[in-house]
Amino acid sequence: MAAVLVIMSMLPNGDTVSSAQTLKDARRQRHASKMAPDLSEQLEQSGTEAVKRVIVQLSQTAVRNSLPAKLARFGGHIHQSHDAVGLTTIEIPAGRVRELAADSDVAYLSPDRPVAATGHLETTTGAVLVRDLVNGTTLDGRGIGIAVIDSGIYSNHYLLTGPRKELEFKIKDLTKDCSKNLTPVSSPVRYEQSFVNGECSADDIYGHGTHVASLIRGSADFGDGDYSGIAPAAELLNLRVLDDQGRGSISRVIAAIDWCMANQTTYNIRVINLSLGAPAMDSYQNDPLCLAARRAYNAGIVVVAAAGNHGKDQTGRKLYGGISSPGIDPSVITVGATNTLGTDRRSDDQMATFSSRGPTRGFVIVNGVRKYDNLIKPDLVAPGNRLIGAQSLGKQIDNWDGSLVYTNSLVREFPALRVADNQIWLQGKDKLRVIPEGTMYLSGTSLAAPLVSGTVALMLQTNPRLTPGLVKAILMYSAQPLKGFNTLEQGAGQLNVDGAVRLARLVRSNAALLANGAPMLNGSLPDQQASTIGGEICYWGEGVMTNYCFLHGRSLMTRWQGMYSRSVLLADATGVVNGALQQLPGLTSPGVLNSSGIVFADGGSLADDVLIASGIVFADGTVYPGGIVFADGRIIADFSTRSVSTVKSTTSFLGDLPTR
Repeated sequence: MAAVLVIMSMLPNGDTVSSAQTLKDARRQRHASKMAPDLSEQLEQSGTEAVKRVIVQLSQTAVRNSLPAKLARFGGHIHQSHDAVGLTTIEIPAGRVRELAADSDVAYLSPDRPVAATGHLETTTGAVLVRDLVNGTTLDGRGIGIAVIDSGIYSNHYLLTGPRKELEFKIKDLTKDCSKNLTPVSSPVRYEQSFVNGECSADDIYGHGTHVASLIRGSADFGDGDYSGIAPAAELLNLRVLDDQGRGSISRVIAAIDWCMANQTTYNIRVINLSLGAPAMDSYQNDPLCLAARRAYNAGIVVVAAAGNHGKDQTGRKLYGGISSPGIDPSVITVGATNTLGTDRRSDDQMATFSSRGPTRGFVIVNGVRKYDNLIKPDLVAPGNRLIGAQSLGKQIDNWDGSLVYTNSLVREFPALRVADNQIWLQGKDKLRVIPEGTMYLSGTSLAAPLVSGTVALMLQTNPRLTPGLVKAILMYSAQPLKGFNTLEQGAGQLNVDGAVRLARLVRSNAALLANGAPMLNGSLPDQQASTIGGEICYWGEGVMTNYCFLHGRSLMTRWQGMYSRSVLLADATGVVNGALQQLPGLTSPGVLNSSGIVFADGGSLADDVLIASGIVFADGTVYPGGIVFADGRIIADFSTRSVSTVKSTTSFLGDLPTR
């Protein structure tokens, strides 16, 4: 047998390469590191003669006036110089781009990506960064069904439909006739149904569901793109369970969830958005709304719920333990609210004072004593303070002067919520002409939840085979912890659409078939796990919460974990054995570490520089040592004063003042 001689060569950057990996291959890899990933992908798909427009960053030692001569040798030329920012846009044959990248004067090459008007929410969440992540596809939620279980949706609103239009109604027919399907073919709502007793219309008289829907699916054609939603092409299912005062019952919500499961395949329902909640009295193990949510989760539907707005008492002091049902269930992605202060950057973001904090306070009675669940919640947080969205038309009311007014219940009760009204005027005695473009403010965890639901739609569009458990883990792992707020306030941190979608795209399509610990990704997990949002570097938290602790380590995202499997909960991965919190076998792989029940805070990542909040320990559903968790507030009283069968939209209406 012939001997094999392996020759090792030293590259200029100090790396070594064997003959099995040719110098040409090694140089190609090194040159690729000087190009944006999407530029490398574009070059693979372009003909060598195709002209590419590329933005060049020169090295600090480069002589700028030498660039035209270099480009001429490659058959390229300068398209535009940007001297003030040290960049140059060039046009060059695609087949010569890698040669240009090899030049020592070139620091980095980026494609001249298309841009469009973007709204505050798209920018501050990072959603705008992933629109063109997949070549030939715009990530906008297309084809993903999101069930909005709420107060209804006014489906003709310009922010939802896109093109501006004028409508005409007979006054008596403004509320839809239940015997007919009057939803336009071009409507963003694929199906609608009312579960409110005695009210067959799924129109939004209250004004809450339309606003929620517009945060998911807001069109860039409205308001110069200022109010674009997270998933502007997602398909909405309008399931009305709240009346014109924003009240409903658990049974209605359960009926709507049941409908989703029965029609899951027909409408590709992948997400349920619950911007509502009920008082949490029962343990999640017995709470009927939690049980319904769990069944949907087991069927493969991601359930997103608002945490609630019980974060402070009447004096403004912090309250803990105010998470609403079904947000108390481990299967649900429970979302709290932040205050962006109206800026796209995230370094000034704060927790909204009204946002409900953990732990969960559902309970069972054992030997006459209440045993509280005390699970860590919320799971993550998202902007939810003073967000502008669509104002539904509402219904006709008679003014004191005999004139007709059409407005929704929220705007009528809180006029300060009004931003811009729908244009409505009479045409004759029995017809109205309407341009539905009214907008309004709303605040609450209700408005944070749809941002997460829209993000899930983007994740599933890029990788349809993600399980609900893995979706939840990715959202938490990529979230950015906010400095100064503990885990019972913010969960894993603030929603990072950019990180979540990029991670989702890396996961192998057959991941759900893998054994625990098997490699899960198609590519490499970024060494620096961060996103650049609003001009700032936002580091991922790199942690996944279970029940009384969080897990951390790169293996969480590089290897399949048994806890990501269908019908398995992340919370199943840890439990109390002989009085100690332990990881349970078969549900996590080697390399996944747990916090031993200590909850992190202060915004550090969960790598080497992890910052731990001292004294907050969870084990066996109990908080130790007594009271230290709530040093800056108090535990919320039990929800014994409100009917357990009542649900309400979890909206704080006016929200926090936009001041620092």
